[in-house]
Amino acid sequence: MDVQVFGTKQEMGMSAAEDGAKLIREAIAKQGSANIVVATGSSQLQMLSALAREPDIDWHRVTGFHLDEYVGLPATHPASFRRYLWERFVSQLPCPLTAFHYIDGEGDCQATCQYLGKIISQTSIDVAFVGIGENGHLAFNDPPADFDTRLPYFVATLDLGCRQQQCNEGWFPSIEAVPQQAITMSIHQIMQSESIICTVPDERKAVAVCDALEGEVSPIVPASILNLHRKVTVYLDVPAASRLTQLKFG
Repeated sequence: MDVQVFGTKQEMGMSAAEDGAKLIREAIAKQGSANIVVATGSSQLQMLSALAREPDIDWHRVTGFHLDEYVGLPATHPASFRRYLWERFVSQLPCPLTAFHYIDGEGDCQATCQYLGKIISQTSIDVAFVGIGENGHLAFNDPPADFDTRLPYFVATLDLGCRQQQCNEGWFPSIEAVPQQAITMSIHQIMQSESIICTVPDERKAVAVCDALEGEVSPIVPASILNLHRKVTVYLDVPAASRLTQLKFG
């Protein structure tokens, strides 16, 4: 695992985007196309903005997969991750993607999981762009995470810490308004990605970052599983890295 620390969120996001863009270009050059997984939330704002501006990417050869989405939240809601991805990434690209597989949490969620699961199971993911939650979650795999399930997507029940984070970040007016469930990509599916770009800013993530990067691999800290991946780079700003004692620079 490579860990890189930057002085500002902007520098962090730009570096993560540059490295991710390089991996996308390499995949297209090698096999004619690329498949990516895209996360959302406050931690991804700078990275996705920079990634959409990266030059010389044949986006029409790229297929995207949505990492997670709330159950029962309409796409028009300000906190909808479908809306987030469209407004902050997909619509900002210079040309359309081959496809982007959004998660629809409004209908039959089990059918949605099966449909997306079938598609991604037949796909090799070249780059997964992810973050780490304040409770150590990876996607909406809250602690204790299920490291064993082989389902690509499933319906998860969100813990209090996860829901409080969404409220604190301003996506919802109160914790009561935060949905209690979400469709999420599983830990196993994320770990099948060829490369993982993990972007984590802010001091409020510092404890989770330290536990994930320097603690034992455990379902209690879901993001700790990243230590077992063959090719992952973690991008932090200084506040997010403030609890680390064994910094490793990539």
